[in-house]
Amino acid sequence: MQDYRNVDSSTALGAGEQFDHIVSVGMFEHVGVKNYRTYFEVANRCLKDDGFFLLHTIGYKVSQLTSDPWIEKYIFPGGALPSVAQIGEAIENLFIVEDMHNFGADYDKTLMVWFKNFDAAWPKLKEKYGERFYRMWKYYLLSCAGVSRAREMQLWQIVLSKKGVPGGYQSVR
Repeated sequence: MQDYRNVDSSTALGAGEQFDHIVSVGMFEHVGVKNYRTYFEVANRCLKDDGFFLLHTIGYKVSQLTSDPWIEKYIFPGGALPSVAQIGEAIENLFIVEDMHNFGADYDKTLMVWFKNFDAAWPKLKEKYGERFYRMWKYYLLSCAGVSRAREMQLWQIVLSKKGVPGGYQSVR
């Protein structure tokens, strides 16, 4: 476990060894806009030429440089939801988009189940965390569900390759 910026393909698994596949789930939202390009440069450097990079990330329908001020302060400092345009700019001349799947309409359901589980577990947690914590996480999960339901927030799974798949990529869904 280490900071992605410190991954060096020449030392990751041995001299000059690269990865067949790279999978990033729920991390990109937390690297910050200023680091988008660096993030993809590291992935490109560490991916074999015929490998695939799967980026699974929450996104937003418009470009923004910062997160919601409340979420920034209390939930995820330093994070921001990328737009398709920001991802496109960050991968330019590094990757080919082979497939993009939007799970955004389903993310509302996921957040509602997370809240249901959190709420059900709360009696065992409340002494340790207190009512303020409960209210903050209830607000966070339910407001994100609403933003997702309104289709402002998206959930994308993007398959990237370095040079493109000869004959085209076949998506499995």
